[in-house]
Amino acid sequence: MISVFFVVLIAFLAGVEGILDEFEFHQPIIAATLIGLATGHVMEGVVLGGTLQLIALGWMNVGAAIAPDAALASVVSAYLVCGPAHVDPKTGIAIAIPLAVAGQVLTILVRMLTTTLAHVADGYAEKGNIRGVETVHIGAIVLQGLRIAIPMVVVILVGADPVRHALAAIPEVITGGLAVAGGFIVVVGYAMVINMMATPDLWPFFFLGFALSAVTEINLIAMGIIGLVLALVYLQLSPKFNGGGDGGNGGNSGSGSAGGDPIDEILNNY
Repeated sequence: MISVFFVVLIAFLAGVEGILDEFEFHQPIIAATLIGLATGHVMEGVVLGGTLQLIALGWMNVGAAIAPDAALASVVSAYLVCGPAHVDPKTGIAIAIPLAVAGQVLTILVRMLTTTLAHVADGYAEKGNIRGVETVHIGAIVLQGLRIAIPMVVVILVGADPVRHALAAIPEVITGGLAVAGGFIVVVGYAMVINMMATPDLWPFFFLGFALSAVTEINLIAMGIIGLVLALVYLQLSPKFNGGGDGGNGGNSGSGSAGGDPIDEILNNY
């Protein structure tokens, strides 16, 4: 019972974070790991969450376009993998894609509802009722949490056996196709990360990481530490971040020099 409580709580927080985006509980690597921790299968949660995170790198809201929902896909698939159903991670990854699409529909419906709540908040604001505005605001956030928590409760109440039988009834051509599609989306996520790194200053670190992983037996933790150290050394030595060169003051102490970094000048003059 305690495990179920924490699973539902994590699902609720994941739904809330899908809007607040502050503590990142909706990110697959965090949500799936927490579900694994709550169910006593941390390793399976980490493996599933890490794979889904690569897929979710290609999902983002652009303008009014709503991306597939990573929160619902993460918590439900993680529970199926780490919970009593004990679905294998490959199947969990495959069913995460349609779950994300279903979550996308749910979040659109909830956002339509919160649009109505916004008009209710406007009415409270015209009357000077601050408490009413706060209540509507909190209520809208709670709806986003319930958007994930309620489907999670339904999956828990249905039980492991019906879920296992339903998954077994899905043709292999569908689950296999979804797994292949998920692999393609992973490539898109990698491409987006590389595109953000596509600057002359960062390319050397990109190739250095591949070289270190290929010619040594350094694990991922050590690689992360090396990357952090290189980033700190780069920030300390690069003139761009230390008031020199093209990014600094060019030797002038005035705050209006061309190409200067206002934040860097404030820190240097503090």
